[in-house]
Amino acid sequence: MGYLSIPTLGKVHYHEYGSGAKPMLAFHGYGMTGRQFHVLKDSIMAKYHVYGFDHFFHGDSKLDEHWSEKDIIQGMPREIVKSYLEEWFNVFGRQRVSLLAYSIGANFALILLEEFPDMIAEVILMAPDGLSVYKGFHFLMHRPFGKFFFRLATKSKWLAPSLLKNLKRVGFIDDSLHTIAYNEIDTPKKRQDVYYTLNIIKKLKPDTDKVAAHINQYQIKTTLVFGKDDKLFPIGPAKPFIAKLDRAEVLEVPFGHWLVVAGLDEYLDTILGF
Repeated sequence: MGYLSIPTLGKVHYHEYGSGAKPMLAFHGYGMTGRQFHVLKDSIMAKYHVYGFDHFFHGDSKLDEHWSEKDIIQGMPREIVKSYLEEWFNVFGRQRVSLLAYSIGANFALILLEEFPDMIAEVILMAPDGLSVYKGFHFLMHRPFGKFFFRLATKSKWLAPSLLKNLKRVGFIDDSLHTIAYNEIDTPKKRQDVYYTLNIIKKLKPDTDKVAAHINQYQIKTTLVFGKDDKLFPIGPAKPFIAKLDRAEVLEVPFGHWLVVAGLDEYLDTILGF
């Protein structure tokens, strides 16, 4: 474990694990920490030495004191993401790395691939955000009424739970996603962390055309994993991006959005020989 000091941003905490030798930078999903991927012990962890970063408002990463609520809501500049890898190079030496990401963490991985294509050996994205515009997040982050509603929901004890209940009722989210989401909004502190987390990363949108071109040009090994029952980031909206790739391993596994579990490890290791 350790910290990377990112200029103008703060201290990013990372976890180290995995029994392999090849370096891999990992970015987790909401409500987790940089250790999220340790359950993939027989597949990915057997081949890589992972540096798993905690997002802000998760784990032990801390923003610099000068960051006000207004700054958080405006979002971190997209260019800052480059500093994650630049500072990692300063500590561990400049070398090719692989990238692993799940859900909202995929935005970090995609931007790093976009900015450092010659330094990326492999990328593995699981239930990834960032390959298309997710209309729900876009509404909450960028539309005036959506931003007003999101802030109001974080201050209310009943509004967010009621919204989740109705989203489940109409089939927009399933039981597992409802349970996960509810457990992340059942206290005022958790609701505030949701609000701050989604706002601080809202500018981190990769250029998917450039990402696809770099993957093809630099022949970056690419694996995309989607849950067959994922209601949040299913494979459908990502198909235009996938169609731009000359070569990629695209998997639909028998899980929902919550797919970084021991069962996925077994699937990758046994069925595919990952």
